[in-house]
Amino acid sequence: MWTQFLLQFWILLVIALGAAVLLGRYIGTVFAPVGIRKTDWIGKLERRLLLLLGVDERKQDQSWVGYSKSLLLVNLLFFVGGYLLLRFQGSLPLNPNGAVNLDWSTALHTTISFMTNTDQQHYSGEALSYLSQTFVLGTMLFVAPTMAFTVCIAVIRGLANQPLGNFYADFVRFILRILIPVSFLFGLLLILLGVPQTFGGTVTVTTLEGAKQLIYRGPIAAFEVIKQLGNNGAGFFGANGAHPFENPNQYVNFIQMFLMLLIPMSLPVAYGKMIGSAKQGRLFLGVMTLLFIMMTFGMAGSLLANPTAHGQELRFGQIGTILYSSITTAAETGAVNAMHDSLHPLAGLIQLGNMMLNVVYGGTGAGFLNVLLYAFVAVFLTGLLIGRTPTFLGKKLETFEVKLMAITLLVPPFLILVGTAVSMYVAPGVGAISNPGYHGLSQVLYEFTSATANNGSGFEGLGDANVYWNVSTSFALFFGRYIPLILMLAIAGSLKAKPAVPQDEFSFKTDTPLFGTVFLGTVVLVGALTFLPVLVLGPIADWLTM
Repeated sequence: MWTQFLLQFWILLVIALGAAVLLGRYIGTVFAPVGIRKTDWIGKLERRLLLLLGVDERKQDQSWVGYSKSLLLVNLLFFVGGYLLLRFQGSLPLNPNGAVNLDWSTALHTTISFMTNTDQQHYSGEALSYLSQTFVLGTMLFVAPTMAFTVCIAVIRGLANQPLGNFYADFVRFILRILIPVSFLFGLLLILLGVPQTFGGTVTVTTLEGAKQLIYRGPIAAFEVIKQLGNNGAGFFGANGAHPFENPNQYVNFIQMFLMLLIPMSLPVAYGKMIGSAKQGRLFLGVMTLLFIMMTFGMAGSLLANPTAHGQELRFGQIGTILYSSITTAAETGAVNAMHDSLHPLAGLIQLGNMMLNVVYGGTGAGFLNVLLYAFVAVFLTGLLIGRTPTFLGKKLETFEVKLMAITLLVPPFLILVGTAVSMYVAPGVGAISNPGYHGLSQVLYEFTSATANNGSGFEGLGDANVYWNVSTSFALFFGRYIPLILMLAIAGSLKAKPAVPQDEFSFKTDTPLFGTVFLGTVVLVGALTFLPVLVLGPIADWLTM
């Protein structure tokens, strides 16, 4: 079994890395500052489209404040439109199955969840109309990952001492150049491999036992491809990737894992090209990949040791379940092809670790922003140790940046730990737990970790389909998403405004194996140890008492 696992794992990893290098170089080229970027026919189309929207990126470079305002404004517009459509979907067209209006708290949670690239679902996928699935959620599957990606690109430009750019131009460019063509290509491939694509309603079939069964269908292939490519993860069906329409066979399972990894893997390569240091980009990609290998091997050890394969999807076997479960939390996608609540406690520990660190590739844009954050922290700690002013890419990290770094670093653990503690105290929180004891704590901890880390998967034994969980996790979704994005933009804007510091032979270089070791140690010490006590009380205690 281990031989088969190693073979499949390395084939997937090599293919994904090869494709990510090509995509990363392309991203680094087409998202270079407008003044040094070559114009092609797609660029001319982009410029005409932007001019129709009143945007000329050649004349409208934005500060970090302006970029943030544009980001929040677009998010607000999509949120309002999405919320209203979900609230009144029962009265709108494209509803052949008679889906009813969502209640206010479910509509609120669903809209915020999809708008923040988290796609945490407190409803069954079959509860939505085709209009909601396609024009609300389907649209947000394109829009939400674009938000974090554009911020990541702006931050990289700032670190490269270039203008941050224009949010609207980056927004259009990412969708037009990356998401649409890749989605179209792989969407056709998914249809050829058996994923349904139709606007026809539910069909009635006769089972082998002679009973009547309703089969829910829909435009699943189009939904599925962008769900994985944009690290969204929502299920068209309640069973998500364990449903045979969403994930019918091993080939589709492999493609979905590849798509989840593609963009997060490509961003370190793009970063290296845009700052003019491919070596540093490779260093970050190497550390992220090392963490991914360690986590995946840990997942394999915990699941292959379980002869019952409890909670795993037998259509894909243990290996398909291992790889999918590791990748979906490493890339912060949140799609599932097995029930995480039923897996071995150590598997749950690794899934939680992937989300808590959020640098084991991480989600589209957001993951690499966390990599940069930990790199800043590593440089700051190193400066304290050697007695020199910490600098990153020739810019000093001073009081203002360190304060913002500290806040950004503290927001996720605050939301996760406070949310978990409150929910373990109040009646609606405790009442949702289906497994008393240590596993019950893991269920609650997983819910808030998934919401804060923009993942969206869950220990689905938790009864979260009520007002308390909709509202409480909406806070984690909202603040866990937007505070880090805005603060990282502020750090990049501040560093860009500073004069470069001359580098000499005594300067601490950030593209060497030594810095890679310091960076890895920072991730483990600062990131992992923050959550160690609650992990001991949850999945670790659950494992020790089995």
